[in-house]
Amino acid sequence: MNASNLDLSAALLASNLEQVRRRVGAAAQRAGRDPAEVTLIAVTKTVSPAVAARLVVCGQQVLAENRVDKFLEKHAAIPEAQIHLIGSLQTNKVRFVVGQTPLIHSIDSRRLLEKVQARAAALGIIQPVLLEVNVSGEDSKHGLTPDEARDLACAVATDDLHSPNILINGLMTMAPFDHAEAVRWVFRDLKGLRDTLRESLRLAPCSARVSMCELSMGMSNDFEVAIEEGATLIRVGTALFKETE
Repeated sequence: MNASNLDLSAALLASNLEQVRRRVGAAAQRAGRDPAEVTLIAVTKTVSPAVAARLVVCGQQVLAENRVDKFLEKHAAIPEAQIHLIGSLQTNKVRFVVGQTPLIHSIDSRRLLEKVQARAAALGIIQPVLLEVNVSGEDSKHGLTPDEARDLACAVATDDLHSPNILINGLMTMAPFDHAEAVRWVFRDLKGLRDTLRESLRLAPCSARVSMCELSMGMSNDFEVAIEEGATLIRVGTALFKETE
């Protein structure tokens, strides 16, 4: 069956959700963290709006989509959900997303940030975003280098890049697809970059437009390790929408 045609029952979704939440809690406890510090984001790209809505009824209010067209589809069908955009955002599609999502995870260039700023200013809103960082350096992945992320955050904080309608909430990364322990260093390095930025921006004439409070990292195959390394937002799809226990 094509993944997008999955028609999962509410009972199975509730069971999957409970399993994931238990794993989140256990991982947080192992790291000496409060599980409430970690927000589970359900990635709904493989399921229909009807199935995604069923998960919302089960109590999972925060969803995410990779593509703008699918984001708009879910946004229209499930207005009660908070739907994040986590995939690459083309500059010509910025107008469809800004003001419609509580968080854009995938700012990967200064030009894109400027487009988001312009749209947010036109709407008279503040748009929260994350800077996407290609920590692993893989050619197949989008994202800023750590140095580019540092420079962009500093440009916003010092108003070198005038962006009063942007709030940089933190950083996002995607680890290589490997077993969880093999990618632990990616999550550790992202947290290290975030912590360094927090400290340096405290000493700069920092604007209120950079908070660096969020780390979006970890997916179905590695979210427990990501939590142990400091993730505050985890993006989980497969573990929630699997067909069997």
